Amino acid sequence: MNSHTYRTIDVPVSGGSLRVGVWDPVDAGEHTPTVLAIHGVTSSHLAWPFVVAELPGVRVIAPDLRGRGESRGVEGQAGMAAHADDMVAVLDFVGADSVPVVGHSMGAFVAVVFAHRHPQRVERLILVDGGLPLDVPAGAEPAQLVSLILGATADRLSQRWKDVEEYTELFWRHHPAFATDWSAELERYIAYDLRPDGDQFRPTTSYQTTVEDTIDLNTGSALPEALSGLRHETLLVTAPRGLQNEVPGLYAPAHLGRLLDAYPGVRHQHLDDLNHYTVVMSARGARALGALVRAELRAVPAA
Repeated sequence: MNSHTYRTIDVPVSGGSLRVGVWDPVDAGEHTPTVLAIHGVTSSHLAWPFVVAELPGVRVIAPDLRGRGESRGVEGQAGMAAHADDMVAVLDFVGADSVPVVGHSMGAFVAVVFAHRHPQRVERLILVDGGLPLDVPAGAEPAQLVSLILGATADRLSQRWKDVEEYTELFWRHHPAFATDWSAELERYIAYDLRPDGDQFRPTTSYQTTVEDTIDLNTGSALPEALSGLRHETLLVTAPRGLQNEVPGLYAPAHLGRLLDAYPGVRHQHLDDLNHYTVVMSARGARALGALVRAELRAVPAA
């Protein structure tokens, strides 16, 4: 039996509307808790089904961020502050006052800025392989950051594909991150990631928006200001492997140690044998992450 029913809604924001996935628990009651889940830089709301399944009795709200998925047509510049303000519109639309926020990858950086700009709307933060500064080379030019951090993940955004099958087989089927974690959920995620472009298909994520966001989260002022004023209960969850299943992952041990010293209020949990994708987008990753999210929900004071 499925633990949730799934639907989508369109939420008006500055410059257009966001497509938002909503998973309602089948046993929803008068005081059903809500979690806001924010995806990564080239992802969509369909990154979350495995995690949703680990949160019975919890309503999960997950937008396609502007420039991604069915929110690709939103006009105006992106950046962490713009995404953070969009989250207010999402919560207002669904009637949620203050919620725990789970952010993965870039979504974790959005979550930190959201908590800073709109502290009353956030109960606590669960940052999954993101949210604290990345270890990028000093002096790297802004234009280099996308290639340094995302590599092939960004390269695919400018490629074209004959159909979903070609996109799946040539880019994703042999992706090292999913060598042991292929699933029907991943195939649905992949199919959702394409849109027509003449007689071919292209990924829905805007390359320009990806560039704007990557530069902003690494060189802009929104994140440092948010981290300097961080006051919410915050759990950082890290995986040992990166986007290509490489070691180390986004947070090498020495860099992570420096970050935890710099932000002593941030609690840390390492999850073994997972990479940057599978910590969210696999059954085994979601089991481990879901247990942590459920623990955080239990720690939320009763209204």
